[in-house]
Amino acid sequence: MSKTSHFVKTENTFLNLDIIMKQITVSGAIIIRTNPDTNKKELFATQRGYGDWKGWWEFPGGKLEFDETPEQCIEREIREELATEVKVEKILGVLDYDYPNFHLTMHCILCTIVSGDLKLLEHEAAKWVTKETLRSVNWLPADQLILDKIEELL
Repeated sequence: MSKTSHFVKTENTFLNLDIIMKQITVSGAIIIRTNPDTNKKELFATQRGYGDWKGWWEFPGGKLEFDETPEQCIEREIREELATEVKVEKILGVLDYDYPNFHLTMHCILCTIVSGDLKLLEHEAAKWVTKETLRSVNWLPADQLILDKIEELL
């Protein structure tokens, strides 16, 4: 007996419903500070140290756990990844991006540091970028979608 595939027609394209992308929901921290030496605003960027996207730059954060809000997630993730406590200011935006093997929904959350020194526990590297250097790093594709909005804050 052969398997029957299920297709849906959308405009001029057929979609195979047997291929369903994995859905991942994350929170990303948009940590902005004013540099005490230059008095310029800066964004904290981290470089991935693992996986298919190793070496690319991203906003620190991670996956939402069951029954966790995006705000609770980012507070937990920054504590786990960077040994730092942050205060959630507001959600800057929610973006969706289709990577080759999964669909990502990312809550981009503006945060301020309450305590801690942003100690790298999972990332390969980190740096503060200004409005002028914001696009000088190789950002993950999903993270690129909110750079214009962040640029307005810097």
